[in-house]
Amino acid sequence: MPQLAQRVGRAKPSAIMVIAEKAKQLKAAGRDIISFSIGVPNFLPGEHVYAAAREALSHDSGQYGSNRGSDALLDAFLKHIEALGFTGYGRMNLSIGIGAKQVLYNLAEALLNEGDEICFAAPYWTTYHDIADIVGAKANVLHCGPVQNYKLTPAQLDTALARKPKVFLFNNPSNPTGMVYTREEIAALADVLARYPDTWIVTDDIYNSMVFDGIGYHNFVFARPELRERLIFVDSVSKTYGMPGWRVGLIAGPESVAKAVTTLNSNHITSVPEVITAAAIAAFSGPQDVPQAKCKEFAAKRDIVVAALKAIPGVVCPRPQGAFYAFPDISVAFGKSHDGTRIENDIDFCAALLNAKGVACVPGSAFGEPRAMRISYTCPTAQLEPGLARITEFFAELS
Repeated sequence: MPQLAQRVGRAKPSAIMVIAEKAKQLKAAGRDIISFSIGVPNFLPGEHVYAAAREALSHDSGQYGSNRGSDALLDAFLKHIEALGFTGYGRMNLSIGIGAKQVLYNLAEALLNEGDEICFAAPYWTTYHDIADIVGAKANVLHCGPVQNYKLTPAQLDTALARKPKVFLFNNPSNPTGMVYTREEIAALADVLARYPDTWIVTDDIYNSMVFDGIGYHNFVFARPELRERLIFVDSVSKTYGMPGWRVGLIAGPESVAKAVTTLNSNHITSVPEVITAAAIAAFSGPQDVPQAKCKEFAAKRDIVVAALKAIPGVVCPRPQGAFYAFPDISVAFGKSHDGTRIENDIDFCAALLNAKGVACVPGSAFGEPRAMRISYTCPTAQLEPGLARITEFFAELS
């Protein structure tokens, strides 16, 4: 019998979706489940987005679209990134994909040869390592624990870049930690990056509009404009606009990279559908009241989560300042038992928590930090405090 390609053996199912599916099955079986697992914003876009989609549907051409993205969408995205601080970009600096995940995969195909090195900080979004494995790249993971607020230091970056990796992948605000880099922290890292001109820089910043406490969003290219010739900014409509299922991701970067991604699009996705394109244009160009209100709501939820975790003896959770995640160090529970179930690691902990209390969280090992777990606090507000209370009870019952 013919064999599958070797790269398929390097592909792994999303650890996040495995937990989410388990929670879904338990709920279908009648269990009272509160899910803090999957990272979806759990709100819908404004009515103007649906109106744009309906209007596009009413005169749908049924034709292929542009491999790069329609001019109207590219122009809307240009205005969006100009508001963030990216100036001087044109349509030829942009390209599109079916969500930021597919864009990141395209970038891996465009920038990395088999055996090339890519470096990124841990905790990391699970897909980073998975994509590196599939394309045959070597991942250099830079461990950033809770004692350094899960943030990469200039010294760590300098050591990593001295190895001359082909790509440095950076995520701000962070999934899974919710941490946000200040202007000063970004500038310090940018100074290091400027000393290593042979490394591509990919900034996966899809939570850029979900920043709390007045920190603001900052990018390396703002601090060091010369980095623009090798920096690729990744964005999406998924998190900011409550549109994860619409699947629209975009990049802004050097023309050569945007052209390469566009060429890859011509060989697989072809284009984003007209109706989806119209919705994305409306999201970028229309009223921003929904995402702004949700950002404030998530900041308030963050305060509730952090307060609850802080009250649990031995649990350490750096204060997140963006996105909608908390990432507590739960290693105080290791070596203990809950109702006869021994907990040796984060996977044991999350399995026991789900079975005993009906609360679904994702083990930190999925993100390269096995001492922790991820809490996504986008659930309905009425479920948030009861879910946190169940976690508190679980810890109290350990022996």
